[in-house]
Amino acid sequence: MKNRDKNISAMSTPAIAEGGKTGDWRDMRPVIDQKKCIPSIKGKAACYLCWLYCPEGVVKAAIPVKIDLDYCKGCGICAEECPAQAITMIKEVDDNG
Repeated sequence: MKNRDKNISAMSTPAIAEGGKTGDWRDMRPVIDQKKCIPSIKGKAACYLCWLYCPEGVVKAAIPVKIDLDYCKGCGICAEECPAQAITMIKEVDDNG
């Protein structure tokens, strides 16, 4: 195998948090109903369209599927792509009253 230049961007390995935490500006957040989620129902790797289409890479393709809300921007793409309609976008709650 050839030595590869690690400075080539196509070979970079992005890491969570490079874009920063969501902060207090997110209006909506996703909530997963595991009773509707296909991987949870089947008990095996299946579907994961939420993981595939998440532009922030914060969906964990696991059983159960989890979303890292520290870095989720609340775009709603995961909810739009979920064929089982297991993800609902809810209004973010303001803890300050």
